[in-house]
Order: sequence, then structure tokens, then C-alpha cells
Amino acid sequence: MTNESINPLPTVPTRPLSTVTNPPRQWGPDAPPNIYPDPDVLILDPRFRRVIVGNTPLQRLWTGALWAEGPAWSSQGRYLVWSDVAGDVQYRWLQDDGRVTVYRSPSRNSNGNTFDFQGRQISCEHFTRRVVRWEHDGTMTVIADSYDGKRLNSPNDVVSHPDGSIWFTDPPYGNSLYEGQPDDRGTLSPRIGAPDGGEQIQQLPNSVYRVDPSGHIDRVTDDLSYPNGLCFSPDYTKLYVCDTGPGPRDIKVFNVIDQHRLAESRVFADMLVDGVHCGPDGMRADVYGNLWCGSNAGSSGLGYNGVLVFAPDGDLIGRIRLPEACANVCFGGPKRNRLFMAASQSLYALFLNTQGAAPA
Repeated sequence: MTNESINPLPTVPTRPLSTVTNPPRQWGPDAPPNIYPDPDVLILDPRFRRVIVGNTPLQRLWTGALWAEGPAWSSQGRYLVWSDVAGDVQYRWLQDDGRVTVYRSPSRNSNGNTFDFQGRQISCEHFTRRVVRWEHDGTMTVIADSYDGKRLNSPNDVVSHPDGSIWFTDPPYGNSLYEGQPDDRGTLSPRIGAPDGGEQIQQLPNSVYRVDPSGHIDRVTDDLSYPNGLCFSPDYTKLYVCDTGPGPRDIKVFNVIDQHRLAESRVFADMLVDGVHCGPDGMRADVYGNLWCGSNAGSSGLGYNGVLVFAPDGDLIGRIRLPEACANVCFGGPKRNRLFMAASQSLYALFLNTQGAAPA
């Protein structure tokens, strides 16, 4: 009996396994290693080469969510927090040993998260239709729950500004039993299983808001159909907002005037790739001004779910293919050079040759 018959050499695939091969690549700690460079990191423009690493794999760190959203990195704690919106829980991935633990339960159907410039966590809660901040002493502060005397719809994503202000989007996606509590339509009861649920009807247009350090709230725009993910350019002179429909489902960009007002928007990216519409969701910018945006191409978009990467001029320069639709991303890790991707039921990560432009 030969050594080869005891420990046969693995069969070498005719092409690198990826999300579009048959059979597809495997994921998780027991999966066989993949080839370098990773076949699911696609270079579409030479500018993408300087921000990727050729000898690192795309990894699935965890799976088990219903709808994973809102990844955010704590530099002090060296951990990642993200939301399972429908599961009503926040999870935490620890840098030290890769362990995943329940962070907050219930999370009030939290969606987007970020950490401000003081290292405090900020979360958008669908169920309570508010934006909250967790202070260093463990107490919670309500940042916004109404505008002009009317309840917010369901804050979705949030970013912080160096001037101390908080900017967030407010579409109606939390208006459901699955991801929050529904508006009162006379049939569904938001109080079943939730004694603090309340009846209301949407009273505000879908908008983007700014909360200044004193707590004053301004509506900076209501020109988007369903404002969703948002982020600033590295110099904070531009605000990017994903418009998730109904309508064109694209990314729009605004010039920021005097740090607190927005000029008229223009389309930054139409999210069409090879004729496939890759619906946007959440996004973050790197230090070079590239925009890394989650892509949801649906069940018919195999190979187009994942992350689209745009240069500052709006050109699509790269793609990261995932087997699931990607809702949102953030930069983290000790060097802030790792892209974390919350994608449907799972958490993915990829080391890069760039860094996030702001706290996560």
C-alpha cells in the first residue's frame, strides 16, 4: 500500500472554485483553501489593483442570521457589531479569537450602526423608530425619534460627522411585523407579542436628517424615493445616499454646503452591471475616495450579489462576488484595512490594501 493510496492528493479543479462555478466554492473553517488571487475578487479597472491584496482569501466568518445588516467596527474594543434585523438581536465578532456572541437582545429590530468620533455606538432601531446612542457608562441616549412633532418612519442607516453631528436616513422599511412594527391598518396588531408596540400611520416623507450636537434636527433632503445607506466622502464635502426604490434604485451624491446643507443631487452610479441591476443598500468610502457598496441582484443575479466598488468619478473598478445579497459593509480590524460584509444570513471579510475613511 502506497502513501498515495492512504493520503491521495486532492483533485485539482480545472478552474478556481468561485460563486459561479459548478460545484461552487465551499465556505467555513472546514472548507479547502482557495487559490490566489481569489477568483471572486474581480478587477475591472487598473485602479482597483492598488487597493486589493493578491494573496488573501475572501472568508465567511459566521452564518446564522435572518437578515444581517449594519456592520460597525469598535476600534477601542477591537470587535465588530452587526444587526440581525428580523432576529431582533445584535451580534459581536471578537478580533482576538473570532468568537461570535450575542451583543444586545432584544435590539429593537436595529438596522444600521456606527461608532462616532468618541467611540460611542449609534444604532437605528426599527421597532422604536428612533436613533439611539450608547454612552461609555452604559446608559442610552435617544438622538432622534420625531421631526416636526411627528414620529419618524424607521431610521435605517447612520453616519457621524467630525463636527459632532449625526446624519441618518428614514425610509419605511421597519413598517412590518418581520422587521419592526407595522402601521395601524385595522387588521395587523403591533401590540401582539410586544406590549410597548404602538399604532401609528406614516406621517413623514422618506427623508435624510441631520442632528447637530445640541440635539436640533434638520431635514436635509426628501428628494429620494427610499433613502437607505449613506456615507461621506473622505473630506466630508460630499454625501452619498443609496436610493432603493421604487424607481431607479441607484446611488446619488450631494455636495455638502457649510457642513450642514445639501445641494441638488445627481446620479453617481446607476448600479447596472452587464445589464444586471444590482440594487444598492449600504456603503462606506475608503481613504482614496472609492465607494464600496453592497449589491443585491436577487435570486436571478448569481455572480452579481456582493460588493461593487466605484472610483470617485463614478467608474466601476471592481467587484466582490458573494453567494448572498450584501446589505451593508464597513472597514475594521486593528489597521482598519479589512472589509466586513453583512450579507443576508452571513458575515464575510476581506483584507485590503486600503483603509476606511472614517470611524465605522
